[in-house]
Amino acid sequence: MKNSKAITRGILLPVLGICGLVFLQCSGKRGINWATEVVERSSMSNMVTATGTVEPVTQVEVGTQVSGIIDKIYVDYNSVVKKGQLLAEMDKVTLQAELQSNEAQLASAKAEYDYQQKNYARSQVLFEKKLISDTDYETSLYNYEKAKSAYEKSQADIVKVRRNLGYTVITSPIDGVVISREVEEGQTVAAGFETPTLFNIANDLTEMQVIADVDEADIGQVAEGQRVTFEVDAYPNDVFEGIVTQVRLEATVESNVVTYEVVISAPNPDLKLKPGLTATVTIYTLEKENVLAVSSKALKFIPDEIMAAENKIDIRSLPESGESLRKTLWIKKAGLLEERKVKTGTSSGSLVEIIQGVSEGEEVVTGMEVAKNGNGDMKPGEQEGGSPFMPTPPGRKKKN
Repeated sequence: MKNSKAITRGILLPVLGICGLVFLQCSGKRGINWATEVVERSSMSNMVTATGTVEPVTQVEVGTQVSGIIDKIYVDYNSVVKKGQLLAEMDKVTLQAELQSNEAQLASAKAEYDYQQKNYARSQVLFEKKLISDTDYETSLYNYEKAKSAYEKSQADIVKVRRNLGYTVITSPIDGVVISREVEEGQTVAAGFETPTLFNIANDLTEMQVIADVDEADIGQVAEGQRVTFEVDAYPNDVFEGIVTQVRLEATVESNVVTYEVVISAPNPDLKLKPGLTATVTIYTLEKENVLAVSSKALKFIPDEIMAAENKIDIRSLPESGESLRKTLWIKKAGLLEERKVKTGTSSGSLVEIIQGVSEGEEVVTGMEVAKNGNGDMKPGEQEGGSPFMPTPPGRKKKN
């Protein structure tokens, strides 16, 4: 038993000694590690991404308002055409025969109208002299009005036939390039309930546009005049630039996803962009150069007054105010932390623009923690209280 007690005392005494040493070390003054950054001027940008389609600025579908057979076609794909240039002709035999028939009807109606007009004039004179009955006078008036209506109808019919005959000659409404040709010679087209499309003509392929579909969550940031860059798979090494020219108000809903069309100008002097190409679009909704900025976590920092007092660091806080949204930064100086009210502007990612309150070159605090091996400053971007088992950001070495 005496030997057992001796062994127990021999084990407990060193353990108690170690615990006492650890307690004495822990009860000493705690050093502080500071995470700081210098207020610098930088560039800020926000962007919205979307996909779209390259289209001509002006594109006209050329069709016909009459049914018939395509007799001649004078242009093909990629043909350069001028306004009024002949594109195609339709078979005119049927319409020419209809025109001759209507001309004969017009002549007959005019003869009948002339006869009834003279007959009515005679009847009116005789009626005024009480030489014919009321019935004879009313009959002559009726025949005259009927002949007049028939003559006017024939005139309208012949105008319609002549206009339809003119529609058999298809001409270009604009200067441009033929993008597509939908018919062949000898093909029959039927202009029933809708006008059939024969050709698609683009006005000027050196000026294109991108119609981008922007998500409803991002459309509030997009406005006319913003800079745009976009890429197409056809030229993976090229970056094209443009400007937002229109934000359309009509929403498109597909699979419960709401998007809005944004029109983007796309200069195309080299004619690389082709109609129908899919574009990956980046819209720069915010671009500011040479502005004072700090990281957003600096605005959230609150110093630990007990730790500061232990390290003889003076804290100069601003007096309490009723401003619930007041924003402040803590400026680090030798043995001093000074709270400074600031006015902020726009934000981009982790950066916040500082309009007033601090000067370029001042050092602001973004975090503080107990130092493991004496006093020191954390490097900019270092995580507070980081675990040695967590992965570190690129370019940083894990603490030993």
